[in-house]
Amino acid sequence: MRRWNGWGDDATSMDLSEAARAMMNARLGPGLPGLDATREAMLAQVPASRLTGAHPSIQSDADTRFAMALGESFADWIRKRFGALPPVPDGVAFPESTEQVRELLDLANANDWVVIPFAGGTSVAGHLDCPISERPILSINLGRMNRLLHLDKPSQLASFEAGTPGPLVEAQLRAQGYTLGHFPQSFEYSTVGGWVVTRSSGQQSLRYGRIEQLFAGGRLEAPVGTLSIPTVPAASAGPDLRELVLGSEGRFGILTEATLRVSPLPEHESFHALFFPDWDTAEAGVRALVQRKLPLSLLRLSNGIETETNLTLAGHARLIGWLQRYLSWRGCSDGKCMLMLGVSADTRTARHALREARRLLAGHGAVYIGTAMGAKWAANRFKGPYLRNTLWELGYCADTIETAVDWPQVKPLMLAMEQSARDVFAAYGERVHAFTHLSHLYPQGSSIYSQFVWATAKGGFAPNFERWQKLKAAVAATIAAHGGTVSHQHGVGRDHAGHLIDEKGPLGMATLAQLCRHFDPNKIMNPGKLLQDGGPWAS
Repeated sequence: MRRWNGWGDDATSMDLSEAARAMMNARLGPGLPGLDATREAMLAQVPASRLTGAHPSIQSDADTRFAMALGESFADWIRKRFGALPPVPDGVAFPESTEQVRELLDLANANDWVVIPFAGGTSVAGHLDCPISERPILSINLGRMNRLLHLDKPSQLASFEAGTPGPLVEAQLRAQGYTLGHFPQSFEYSTVGGWVVTRSSGQQSLRYGRIEQLFAGGRLEAPVGTLSIPTVPAASAGPDLRELVLGSEGRFGILTEATLRVSPLPEHESFHALFFPDWDTAEAGVRALVQRKLPLSLLRLSNGIETETNLTLAGHARLIGWLQRYLSWRGCSDGKCMLMLGVSADTRTARHALREARRLLAGHGAVYIGTAMGAKWAANRFKGPYLRNTLWELGYCADTIETAVDWPQVKPLMLAMEQSARDVFAAYGERVHAFTHLSHLYPQGSSIYSQFVWATAKGGFAPNFERWQKLKAAVAATIAAHGGTVSHQHGVGRDHAGHLIDEKGPLGMATLAQLCRHFDPNKIMNPGKLLQDGGPWAS
């Protein structure tokens, strides 16, 4: 069963070895485990619904409404843990077809109800927050819309209902010899529609592409009508209307169907580990490799602190000790950086790509370790978020902040993001464990994915929320100062909306606001996301 106040299935967990616990204690001091609120206590706070009896398809019981009120952002997390109930929807509908979504939107528009689209509930950027509103709030949950509608094998196109989660996408495709190849860390629960409207990126985007390369067309139900986007291989027929759907975050309407570009299952897939002596040689190596444009599927480079952290978390102290000695003998000791490299192709192409990649990287000092660590990474590739549960139980908080920037700014921004976090917590007399990897690499630049762990503060929700807000604000300002994007793969939501103007500029923000007014003149769709409530660009 899925946890109500943490990540994932309650039958799955990630334990920390004694060495890992000792590392956390040494870097951060002892944690402060708290007493979590109960679900029953949270449900007791849910106010009466304003949509009771409004329509036969709308459920208004407290249990169902509470389940739709929160995603997986840090603010959502500590609200559930400390019992700080946010606004909840007044009702929840579970449509089973595009036609039923259309009916619900027309009903909401006619009655001036706010609409919050919901599917996998995995947002870490505040996409699912309900506003404090005098208008009733309807959550439209697409979870029952989870079918493969059509597979066009000659064109390699697959049409899915937007509520289809990652495992069902792959199961339905693999049964016919195909894959989408889109594997975000939230893969277990996130959905086709969520991927498209937040511009998601999967772990193997180097081969398969980000969701904007995979999204070929679809159907958006907006308050003013239906936007159908046909599939064509390419066109010069004016602006691409797919871009109105990509990254729209529920502001223009609800994506109900998506046609995606799929690929035949690869004949060969393997993951390999290499180590570099330091960050500078590692960055130079992966930059040269990605600009060589070999047919690889994954490049994931950890900085020195993350490499140390991952090796400590791996357990198997004797084997890791042997590996550390071997790497030290080969010139990779303190400050070494680990690269995970994936190859997904036919056997002949995979063999050539791996041989050329190893040759190029060896010229930058890389030490090849083989596939054992890569196989373990692949087996546990979606378990990373479970670590947050374990850390919380030990008295620590964790969050991630990600961006992307051109190559000259990658190292300066990575270091500055980590230092910004340290400065924030130093003001409280506390420390933070900050570490980073590059998870999506491009010839032009790279994503930067930083993770932060710190001790839970005394006093419940308010002091912990304050520290997180200051962390987000400081790191966001650092990203803007270095020319980075507000988000590479998590979207904007409510959490990043205040920083979007740094990237889009006044004219860009005015354009987005005008699009909101065009598709949603009565302002019912997911308010506060992309455009801040009450700000100059609010629709």
